[in-house]
Amino acid sequence: MTAGVRPVAADRLLAYAPALRVAYREAFSAPPWNEGDREADLFLDRLARDVVRPGFTAAVACAGDELLGFATAWTTPSPFPSGRCYGLAHAALGTDRTAAWLCGAREVDELAVRPTAQGTGVAAGLLDAVTNDAPGDRAWLLTSVQATRALRFYRRSGWTQATHPAEDGTGITVLLGPRHPDRATAARPL
Repeated sequence: MTAGVRPVAADRLLAYAPALRVAYREAFSAPPWNEGDREADLFLDRLARDVVRPGFTAAVACAGDELLGFATAWTTPSPFPSGRCYGLAHAALGTDRTAAWLCGAREVDELAVRPTAQGTGVAAGLLDAVTNDAPGDRAWLLTSVQATRALRFYRRSGWTQATHPAEDGTGITVLLGPRHPDRATAARPL
């Protein structure tokens, strides 16, 4: 399977909505996400609002007419948001590092690859497509610490884990992109 990764303008991304929903549903149906049809519908609702965010960027990976995956990202606003998992990221990093490392940086919001395309380089191509022009090389994302396959992928791709799980091994983690200028100062795992 040869996939082509290409950027998609915000005003054109919603034309892919049915295929994006399928890719999202398939990519996040397994643990630790366990997301179903309802969550896939909520994703599309969120996406319709996200495409107008400042700095929004997206990419899709296709083999012929089949959408294999997608990625979305935007510029993290200042002050740092408080909804979704942002409060956990802020609590883990503290106010100063959150402002310096994340605000104004390219935030990868979604990276979804259908199971049939996982392990083929599609995820790496999508991630690069939405972060290659990150402001000041500052790109970041958060994910569940229980998403072990995703964490292995990000580490192999040069991303640095900047926060670490609670003692019970739960929660989220912030990862800084491979060219993020502050990645060398991120706390290393114990």
